[in-house]
Amino acid sequence: MSILETPQSLNDSNGNRYGGDGNDGIEGDAVDVLPWWRNPVNVVVIAIALAVLTGAAGLVIGNNRALADPTATDVGFLRDMRVHHEQAVQMGLLFLDQPDTEPALQTIAREIVVGQNIEIGRMIQMLRGFGESEVNESDTAMAWMGHPVDSAKMPGMATKDQLISLATASGGDANEIFVTLMSAHHQGGVHMAEQAADAAGVDDVRLMARQVAEGQRHEIDEMNTLLASSAA
Repeated sequence: MSILETPQSLNDSNGNRYGGDGNDGIEGDAVDVLPWWRNPVNVVVIAIALAVLTGAAGLVIGNNRALADPTATDVGFLRDMRVHHEQAVQMGLLFLDQPDTEPALQTIAREIVVGQNIEIGRMIQMLRGFGESEVNESDTAMAWMGHPVDSAKMPGMATKDQLISLATASGGDANEIFVTLMSAHHQGGVHMAEQAADAAGVDDVRLMARQVAEGQRHEIDEMNTLLASSAA
C-alpha cells in the first residue's frame, strides 16, 4: 500500500463512503472522528499550553511584585534633573551658534546636547512607567533632598544674564563663558545625582544617577583641559 493511500474510509453526513483503497463502495472500517475537544491529543496539548501560560503569568506577576516602588527621591530626582538637563542643552546650543569658538569645545557641546537629550527621554520614560507626571507641577525643586528651592535656583543653574552673555560672546570669550557656566552646571548636577545614587529606591534610577555623576565629572575635566590648551 502506498503512503498516499488511506487504509480506512469515512462516512459523510448522507452515509456515503469515501476513502479505502480509492474505490467507492468497497467495504472498510469507518473512522470514528471525535470533536476536537474530545480528542485526547488535543486535550493534552491544551492542558500543557494552559500550564505554560499560567506559569508565565505567575512569573510576570512575581517579578512585578519584586520591583521596588518609586520613592519621593526617585520621582523628585528624575523631574528635577530633567529640568537641569534642559538648561544644559540650551547652553550647548547657544555655544554652538557662536562664531570662532574652539572646535574641540564645540564637539563637547554637541555631545552634551545629544547625550542629555537622550537622558531626558529616559527620565520621561521612567516617570511614565511609575505612573507619575513627567513634570514638576510646582516651582519647588529638591524637596526630595531636604533642601527645597525654586527650580531656577537648583545648584549650577545659570541666570538669565549669564545665558545672555553666552549668547552674545564669540571666540575665546565664548569658550571661557561656556566652560565656566557648564562646569558650574555640571557640578550642581553631580551634587544632585550623588544624592540620588545613594537614596533612590529603584535600581534603574540609582544606576542613572551614578552614570550622570560620572559622566559630568569627566566632562568638567575635559572642558577645562581643552580651555587651557586653547588659551595657551
